[in-house]
Amino acid sequence: MKGPLQPDQASRQPGHPQVHQHRPGFRRHRWLSPCRIYDYRSSIAPVNIDRRGLGGDFRRPRSATFQLTRNDRLSKRHHLTPPSRVAKDDDDEHDLQLNGEELPSRAAAVHESIREEGETELSRTVSALLWSAIAAGLSMSFSMLAKGLLRAHLPDNDVGFLVESLGYTVGFLVVIMARQQLFTENTVTAVLPVMSQPRLGKFVCLLRLWGVVLVGNLVGVAVSAWAILALPIFSMQTHEAFLALGEHILENTPMQMFAKGIVAGWMIATMVWLLPSAGSAKIWVILIVTYLVAIGEFTHIIVGSTEVMYLVFSGHAGWSEYLFHFGFPTLLGNVVGGTFIFALISHAQIRSDSDR
Repeated sequence: MKGPLQPDQASRQPGHPQVHQHRPGFRRHRWLSPCRIYDYRSSIAPVNIDRRGLGGDFRRPRSATFQLTRNDRLSKRHHLTPPSRVAKDDDDEHDLQLNGEELPSRAAAVHESIREEGETELSRTVSALLWSAIAAGLSMSFSMLAKGLLRAHLPDNDVGFLVESLGYTVGFLVVIMARQQLFTENTVTAVLPVMSQPRLGKFVCLLRLWGVVLVGNLVGVAVSAWAILALPIFSMQTHEAFLALGEHILENTPMQMFAKGIVAGWMIATMVWLLPSAGSAKIWVILIVTYLVAIGEFTHIIVGSTEVMYLVFSGHAGWSEYLFHFGFPTLLGNVVGGTFIFALISHAQIRSDSDR
């Protein structure tokens, strides 16, 4: 007489539902998102890594054991590679993990950190990206608020301009420290995975990310500009300062908008490149770089949209002026400066290190 069937034997009987058996020590994961769908098994094995914070003391390297997740099998229909995951201590969250065999330089470590963050951003759902982008647009209005309030209470001279420009940095500080979705930041973060593995699927995901984030940012700044104008919050002197900010931007020609947008995109991309190794100095990096954008009067599509939309809602400018005089030239300049110049050159540097 035969004994009871074991689960693996029962699964092979006719009419019996298939039971998937997994090897011990393996776990099945399923990643479901519009741009990344995985069905793979991952094993977890301890790996010793020589961890050195880029801003720390290289004379006394520390070593620690981390759990690295390695993917054994990817779905044949989807070719995107999930980012490697490294468990970090809370005290060393800003430290980069530098493996001498795989990452030949500290620049490569920064590149890998930004690339993995870009992989994560590409895999997020549309709703998550959209709400984060709208929140970022609302937060970026703090730049116009702070700059306008300072302008209303400062004399109209060079010293007043230098102090007033500090207000420009407030929106960037809020958005970046809160990890909200800002369009010009994603021109670098999300493009590195596409450059590392240039495939049509990833390029489509990149366009999807850019489109959702840009629309969300513009919706947020439009709501902010309308609320600042409509709600009885500020004095007439402050409203005049807000109008002066937008009018000053529109004094540039479309070609000047484009050229200044290239520089602004380059500088924001530089800031993104510096942040992974900045550690506790992240606030200073954001403050210094964005302050230079302000005093250089370089054009930024999101901050500038708040100021120009304020003019549109108040009747001092039209939508065609916003779109064709400011919007499209500035947007194109930001993308060219942040993506086609900085990201390409930075990625080429890492590829050169890897090919040695």
